[in-house]
Amino acid sequence: MNKHSSLRSASDLEASGLISSAERLDIEEVARRFSVAITPAMTDLIAGSPQDDPIAAQFVPTGRELISSPDELSDPIGDDAFSPVKGIVHRYPDRVLLKPLHVCPVYCRFCFRREMVGPEGEMLAGGELDAALAYIAGNPAIFEVIITGGDPFALSPRRIGRIVKALSAIDHVGVIRFHTRVPVVAPERITDELIESLDSPKGVFVALHANHVRELTPAAREACTRLVKAGIAMVSQTVLLKGVNATAEALSALFRALLGLRIKPYYLHHGDLAKGTSHFRTTIAEGQAVMRQLRGSLTGLGQPTYVLDIPGGHGKVPIGPGYLDDGENGPVVTDPCGNRHDYRG
Repeated sequence: MNKHSSLRSASDLEASGLISSAERLDIEEVARRFSVAITPAMTDLIAGSPQDDPIAAQFVPTGRELISSPDELSDPIGDDAFSPVKGIVHRYPDRVLLKPLHVCPVYCRFCFRREMVGPEGEMLAGGELDAALAYIAGNPAIFEVIITGGDPFALSPRRIGRIVKALSAIDHVGVIRFHTRVPVVAPERITDELIESLDSPKGVFVALHANHVRELTPAAREACTRLVKAGIAMVSQTVLLKGVNATAEALSALFRALLGLRIKPYYLHHGDLAKGTSHFRTTIAEGQAVMRQLRGSLTGLGQPTYVLDIPGGHGKVPIGPGYLDDGENGPVVTDPCGNRHDYRG
């Protein structure tokens, strides 16, 4: 097998030493249910098993994915219920998701769209993309278009440029945001042509999905720096994952590294109720405890909003810890060290 190829099957994983022959049957069953792909950039980072390595845990399938709990859902955040046109999810009045494809360079083992994405995933045909763009143009309340999928940076620069140009021509669209893993998992795709395709008079943001500081390799850092130097604003989103980053120390290292690249930590997502992902999920109380630790030890610039996407499509809400309570004589405030103080203002 070419060492520069992505790993896409149980046999690829076994040949690369990432799974054992004893695990192969389980992994073949996992791969029938959920797509598998690990890029060379991520394969090179794996330094152990999914049980003890945060990179392997994110990308190497395990038999634990065959276990589903009754509360897990095929569409955990309710995309389908808010899709008036193919490729569009319109959950909030002033913003929509545009999903031009369902393909990714890597398939994260915790993905909330894991039953929708894959190598057979649909790409919007020309007429379908036109219909999605017409929906946006016909709804003047839409201010922001979030291009997701799949990973939109898996598209060719030509197709990305066509989408950006079409959205830029819509007067009421003010922000175009791309959600992507590519600068981390396939940094070689951040070419001059791709960067040029993002050129727009609108506000263009790239939201980088990164979960562990080790993902920020020299090549990933260079890719992000090229985007920022081209005038593209970057934020990050991270999923809180047991066995990957569910400690204040791990998240602080990641967020500080992102800030050093001029990437603002934006969202820390509580794990969604996707099928076969229970081994990744923390409790909300555990997530809140981590956020309390971060508040006392990490600069405010590095503080993301800890959010829960309410199952069923009811929207995303902050679920971070509270610091204000009612006391006998008025408000009581808890400081970052856990000490409580009366407030008389």
